[in-house]
Amino acid sequence: MVPVALLIWLIAETAIYVSLARYVFDTSWATAGLVALGSLLAVRAVIVALTWAFAWAYPSPAPALSFATWLRMLVGEYLAFLMSFIVVMPFERLWMPPDRLRPCARPIILVHGYGCSRSVWWWLRGKLEAAGHTVASVNLYPPYTSIGKLVPLLNQRVDEVCGATGSEQVVLIAHSMGGLVCRSYLARHGKQRVERLITIASPHAGTELARIGLGQNAREMETGSLWLRDLATEDVPVPTISIRTAHDNYVMPQDNQRLPGGIDIELDGIGHLAVLYSRRTASELIAACR
Repeated sequence: MVPVALLIWLIAETAIYVSLARYVFDTSWATAGLVALGSLLAVRAVIVALTWAFAWAYPSPAPALSFATWLRMLVGEYLAFLMSFIVVMPFERLWMPPDRLRPCARPIILVHGYGCSRSVWWWLRGKLEAAGHTVASVNLYPPYTSIGKLVPLLNQRVDEVCGATGSEQVVLIAHSMGGLVCRSYLARHGKQRVERLITIASPHAGTELARIGLGQNAREMETGSLWLRDLATEDVPVPTISIRTAHDNYVMPQDNQRLPGGIDIELDGIGHLAVLYSRRTASELIAACR
């Protein structure tokens, strides 16, 4: 599971930094702790910077941003990365307790993206529940397998949620790769159990960043991959909304987030992970689920 693996990695990485500072450079324990913290933050800053470097190398036309907006976007994406991969996902049980399912006519299922877990939805789940919705989530694993192999997990969760709520259909809301999992589910199982699909920053036409990603799913998300070409031949049989980030730093060119035939909603000045913590995203989702 991604949360357990992340927690183990976080502990191991911290131990390495502390050991290097303490025993190689002969620092105090307090200094070693500060060095470890600084190293953790610096490594994540480099990762985020690399995503922006790719984004600027493969841009789509987008609204111009002021320097202040541009800086807020970069800082916001960095903080969202830290929040997701250091604070939330390694400690999923603290942030994302079991789904609170109750009888309703149209529950929502949240589908996460590449390398993540259901815990990345903790903030948006709270906003959707506060708006009166019954919200479920799903963990897709193993994290680097073929996208098609993740479809049975979503299919099982759809059946579970419909059974627990007494509903005939669900609304699927998906972030990033999760949108492709949902489209593959619809191609395989049809529209009987799904009322609509809402994707957020999903690489419907692939992303150049996938070329340096791990796993079969990364290969399938490469722009022009055979898997994406096959999926593109399948019409999406339910109403769709594509919320995309015009300055995305993971899906590039950014116009690859567009889903032909669906309603297109553009959010500018926001990054790929930060969109999960945005009031603008929450407002669009709440409006779309009325």
